[in-house]
Amino acid sequence: MEKTFTIDTGIAPGLYGTNDKNVQLLSHIFPKLKITARGNEVKIAGEESEIDTLIDRLNLLVIHYERFGGLTETDILNITSMEDDSFYRLDREGLSGDVLLHGREGKIIKAITPNQKRLVESSTLNDMVFAIGPAGTGKTYTAVALAVRALKNKQIRRIILTRPAVEAGENLGFLPGDLRDKLDPYLQPLYDALWDMMPMQKLLGYLEDKTIEIAPLAFMRGRTLDNAYVILDEAQNATDGQLKMFLTRMGKNAKFFITGDITQIDLPRHQHSGLVQATRILKGVKGIDFVYLDNSDVVRHHLVTKIIQRYENWDQEKNDNSK
Repeated sequence: MEKTFTIDTGIAPGLYGTNDKNVQLLSHIFPKLKITARGNEVKIAGEESEIDTLIDRLNLLVIHYERFGGLTETDILNITSMEDDSFYRLDREGLSGDVLLHGREGKIIKAITPNQKRLVESSTLNDMVFAIGPAGTGKTYTAVALAVRALKNKQIRRIILTRPAVEAGENLGFLPGDLRDKLDPYLQPLYDALWDMMPMQKLLGYLEDKTIEIAPLAFMRGRTLDNAYVILDEAQNATDGQLKMFLTRMGKNAKFFITGDITQIDLPRHQHSGLVQATRILKGVKGIDFVYLDNSDVVRHHLVTKIIQRYENWDQEKNDNSK
């Protein structure tokens, strides 16, 4: 009998090892099987029970590689010989509870605060979720984690991350280099979140083949986004027209996640925030949910919570004095 085990293209080289040394080690551990690795497929020939045992171990090796970003000879020997695989059981049966996924070096990524947990729950019930709240509340990070989990579980084929090209008091034109050079620093927070959640080699592979795409909002015009998890970050800086354009890009089997902080709008004074308008226009539409986060959800340095609270108090005082 022959069976084929398929591996994500981005991790296949790391899983096989230099000059396929890991594949050779597996052939030594399973001498009754013929193992051939080509591209992202491992063909296994032999008795069915032996093949199924190897496939089970290969699944664990993939989980280990994704969790820790590497695979050593010792790892392979331990994993192929272990009797108790409870350490990996959560991944094999599907992540449950508050844990979303395991990031680099085994980092556990999960919803921490009640509103973050509500975001996760809402994403399972709705195809479009708006996450609105101040800086540091984990809006974007949670959205990216959900997208990576969906990609890992093969629920979607690609992740698209976008932002409106509006700077906080700065101008992209003054930055050196070509368009990508100008935009990459601006999109760095999205790269940072992804870097936390998968090995660099795998991430670079996904970026190269466009499985993960990071682009400014203007690049979304005219597209239909199917089989994708699409995240619009900093949506408070999208105009009415831009946000409408983005929302209507939604294709089949797509999840849209829109994040923003309506207290930090960097648009020129004569332009209105599309995010603010959307909260009024789309309220009550089935399949669309609005989740609001606040100071209690801040997961950055404890001073961030205090800073946000002071600015809110200051704004309230100004509004009271202007009446």
